[in-house]
Amino acid sequence: MPVERKRAPVHFFSHGSTMMLGEECESASYWKKCGDEALANGVKGVIMMGAHWDALNDKIQVATNPKPNKSPVAYVHPSKYVNYKLNSDPETGRRCVQLLKAEGFNAEENSKFDWIHDTYLILIRMFPEGSPPTTIVSMNARFDPHYHMKVGATLRHLRDEGYVIVGSGGAVHNLYRNKWEPMIMYHDNFALETPPENWALEFRQAVQDVVTNNSGPRLRRGMTRLMKHPQYRHAHATDDHFMSAMFVSGAAGSVEDEGVSGRLMAEDWELTNMCNSQYSFGEWVTVA
Repeated sequence: MPVERKRAPVHFFSHGSTMMLGEECESASYWKKCGDEALANGVKGVIMMGAHWDALNDKIQVATNPKPNKSPVAYVHPSKYVNYKLNSDPETGRRCVQLLKAEGFNAEENSKFDWIHDTYLILIRMFPEGSPPTTIVSMNARFDPHYHMKVGATLRHLRDEGYVIVGSGGAVHNLYRNKWEPMIMYHDNFALETPPENWALEFRQAVQDVVTNNSGPRLRRGMTRLMKHPQYRHAHATDDHFMSAMFVSGAAGSVEDEGVSGRLMAEDWELTNMCNSQYSFGEWVTVA
């Protein structure tokens, strides 16, 4: 008889500022809900691409440090993260390297990489009592959207083994255009002394339109096309926080995924112009 397995969903999470680790908000509540659902469905592990680690030239790296340390987090009391134990998964990391190599990537292990807040911030919020085994995949510093989409497509089938695939980046994330004064002076990252500017509102809506109105290969085409949007460079002064969206589109945009569009599940505006949209693709389903 065929063995039944659980196919895991895919998430594109906007991790926002470091203060998202300590402040209660709609996004944090949703991250916790996703973690609870993963545990309830017997999640095997988490595979993540963040926004703060990239490999040079044509390389891509996968973290296999068995005991990674954490990079410090600004504007957050150390009690929020220093005692949280990171659950690295070198075995799955090495497997990911082999899968990527088989598809022609110049992939390699990085056994010394220490984790950065873009990934463990999300894990702490999703799994406050301790995360499942987790594998971190780097970006490539050339920031080619099609390259990163193919990375997600290469690892997509791990969903059928119970691995949750997560991209941690930002829907609208331009640090140069944020309003930092309320956070620096009053530790209020959610203050909105003025409405978000039009460029931020427009690109935020463009992302939602692509995610919620497309599925399968159309999702992949739409996500890569967003990098040609007239407001893209206003919304992303650098490409790093949008590459994980490409990774997610690869993992959730195969022909098999047609008819399963993404859903906007939570959202917070930080620092006036930073939109932290939280998107999910698919649900926990049983597959033969």
